[in-house]
Amino acid sequence: MTSPQERNEAARLTQQLVDAGYNRSQVARMLGRNASLVSQFFTRNKGASLVPALRQLVAAVQGGVRDMEELRAIAAAQIRPRTTRDGRVARTRARDTVATPGGSVTAQAGRQAIASGAAHLADAIHQTAQQGGRIALTVRMRARDFTLPAGSLDDSPGLRRGVVTRADRTEERSYGSKVSSGMDAAEWSARVVAARGDVTDAVLTWLVETGRARPGAEIGFLQVRGWVPRRR
Repeated sequence: MTSPQERNEAARLTQQLVDAGYNRSQVARMLGRNASLVSQFFTRNKGASLVPALRQLVAAVQGGVRDMEELRAIAAAQIRPRTTRDGRVARTRARDTVATPGGSVTAQAGRQAIASGAAHLADAIHQTAQQGGRIALTVRMRARDFTLPAGSLDDSPGLRRGVVTRADRTEERSYGSKVSSGMDAAEWSARVVAARGDVTDAVLTWLVETGRARPGAEIGFLQVRGWVPRRR
């Protein structure tokens, strides 16, 4: 491990965040990276490309910002995906990130996680947004909570098999897919930030705003799929 005097700027800025009360795993979450990379700021002088984001994070924390989702949004605005010499998005080693064009990530939440906001789904959304990707949603609710007919093109255009009717009178409906080009992950990242990290609230708000669900509807299952389209 490098001595404090030999640490690079990424490590020094991260240490300021640690001194402010965050651990390295939390810093990694702010950056949308995995914790092992943050450790390498200290052991292998990694992290140069993340310095602008870390500077903004330190300034925000010193200014009194403590909300994790707000800090993630601040960092995301400063992070651009690495590219190879031919302009493609570079591969990352994180298991839970969207790494390369054609790569994908999936996260889901059941009733218990949904009741607390399904915040862990935010990682898939934010990471996909940072890579300039697209997302799709699968939502399960009581059939009566949906306002549009099952299979309606107005409900989920471009999806031929976007509805699964279940014996318990709930339905699973899909929104976005690789076939229909999906939905803009950056827009959804902003929606999640506006909902203070509550993915359940962000999805319900969208469903109601777009006339797909009744106010007061309850989600029983939620899945997020993110991917980076292949370059043509």
